[in-house]
Amino acid sequence: MFSNIGPVQLLIVLVIVLAIFGTKKLRTLGSDLGGAVKGFRSAMNEAEQAEQLSDGSKPDADFDNTPAEESQKEKKDA
Repeated sequence: MFSNIGPVQLLIVLVIVLAIFGTKKLRTLGSDLGGAVKGFRSAMNEAEQAEQLSDGSKPDADFDNTPAEESQKEKKDA
């Protein structure tokens, strides 16, 4: 269906869209869309972290301590 669309047709569509909406409206639309995508990604990351913590597994890495400090902490806990 869309196999016949070439670069010239896409350019014509872009010019028509610019004529209808204007550059300011497209700029705000683009920034709003970018903010929505960023919010969606952060929500997905938070959900993955919550899922990892809820199933009892430990986070991948703990950058607060060095490996030597972690082994000492594990010895104290045991």
